[in-house]
Amino acid sequence: MIISHKHKFIFIKTKKTAGTSVEIALSEFLGDDDIITPLSDNDEQTRADLGYTCARNYYLPFSNYQAKDWSRLLLKRRRLRYYTHNGAARIRKLIGDDIWNNYYKFCFERNPWDKVISSYYWRARVGGKRAPLSEFIKRGRPAQMAKQGGSGLYTIKGKIVVDRVCLFENMEEEMETIAKQLKLPGVPKLPRTKSGTRKDKRHYRDVLTDDDRLRIQEVFATEIENFGYKF
Repeated sequence: MIISHKHKFIFIKTKKTAGTSVEIALSEFLGDDDIITPLSDNDEQTRADLGYTCARNYYLPFSNYQAKDWSRLLLKRRRLRYYTHNGAARIRKLIGDDIWNNYYKFCFERNPWDKVISSYYWRARVGGKRAPLSEFIKRGRPAQMAKQGGSGLYTIKGKIVVDRVCLFENMEEEMETIAKQLKLPGVPKLPRTKSGTRKDKRHYRDVLTDDDRLRIQEVFATEIENFGYKF
């Protein structure tokens, strides 16, 4: 998640949409005062090796604290902060309406059938026995993903509140559009991250059963309608 005061934008990071690559690419143009949430150690090293601005300013200043926040800090030793997959409602609450209303807000979305398979392999990356894909879907993982890592992040009360939902499938073109919109000095260059977790490269049509397809279609009905995704 990025809030750039330098270029006046907010990037909301959805799950399984190449968000880490986008974050690293955007970091080339960020400033010292921008809010940048941490990546994994390996990805932060990639960002540092490229000479880009790394994670910083993701803890809220104490001047923003209310009484309940001080109580939480004293009792749980936990400071208020921005997290990688903070949603729109949380970001707006923390950053305030003035910045929220005046900064350009964007995120990425992805074909839900492809996204579910990507999530399946990502969750299984640690090894060990892996449940079949159909079981993963029946357990409700897609519904959890839609709420916690998909449209639930860029909507408030079901309404899209970002200025642009970029499409994963058009990544290069979307980055050019974003660069032009934000008047960046160049087009962010996407590094390859987390690319080794999915060994089965077959198209989702060759992997999902009819029941899988319908379950995912039901969960992501709004995304499918909004962005014209087809199986």
